[in-house]
Amino acid sequence: MTSAAPTTPPRIEYILNASCRAGTGIVAAVATFLAERDCYICALEQFDDDSTERFFMRAVFRQQEASPPIDDIRQQFAAEVASRLEMQWKFHDPSEAVRTVIMVSKVDHCLDDLLYRRRNGELNMNITAVVSNHLDLRPMVEREGIRFVFLPVTKDNKAQQEARLLEIVEETRTELVILARYMQILSDELARRLAGRCINIHHSFLPGFKGAKPYQQAFDRGVKLIGATAHYATPDLDEGPIIEQVLTRVDHNYRPAELTRVGRDNECMALAAAVKFHIERRVFVDGNKTIVFRGP
Repeated sequence: MTSAAPTTPPRIEYILNASCRAGTGIVAAVATFLAERDCYICALEQFDDDSTERFFMRAVFRQQEASPPIDDIRQQFAAEVASRLEMQWKFHDPSEAVRTVIMVSKVDHCLDDLLYRRRNGELNMNITAVVSNHLDLRPMVEREGIRFVFLPVTKDNKAQQEARLLEIVEETRTELVILARYMQILSDELARRLAGRCINIHHSFLPGFKGAKPYQQAFDRGVKLIGATAHYATPDLDEGPIIEQVLTRVDHNYRPAELTRVGRDNECMALAAAVKFHIERRVFVDGNKTIVFRGP
């Protein structure tokens, strides 16, 4: 009887996100700190924004046999590196699903795409609830075994419903809110409360057509490009830091219905990419723009 081959212990990886005032020796300080604790750096990306004098870094590292526990590494990093460099930083465990609330109205294509990508493992998120101001998409959500919350919004109850939304976010410890064609404007206060963790999808390559029937407007103007923009929501409507944009070239042969179809595809692709970048801790907000590390 032969003995079973020894199993290889799972590789435990972590992501370090860090930003601070630009200067010399930052990469060396982080790399040396991790090396001294027998941590293997699998990937490292950095950017020095000379317009703001800010430095940004995303490092993926793996603990090895002699590495101390991750909690010890956190405490030592705070004391030995972060405090000296006045660094904003955080260690993330990429195996932990990001707790997410999705907000929708009546249109289903972005929600359906996100649910599909979650099912096939492309988006590592735990959808804590889908919140809607309409009941149309309830069957789709509940088929997935996901909590559906109906919060109808009027001019008289908007503040109350937004307060309830924040309660849901807090009670579920939600990290990310996705506006998947949620057709309500967030109040300035709610946008501020969700700053840097609320992703919106806009139906054009910003700046673009505002108001109702954007693709009819695009047809009337004879556009040659149809786009979609995913960005963080801010009090300035559709002017938040842009995470991802998708474009498709069109011409005079495209009728409004065809432009709408192309637009739906673009919206799904841009939103899914932005959510993936956020979940994988690749996005840094730098003023009114973003740094997005697209490497390994």
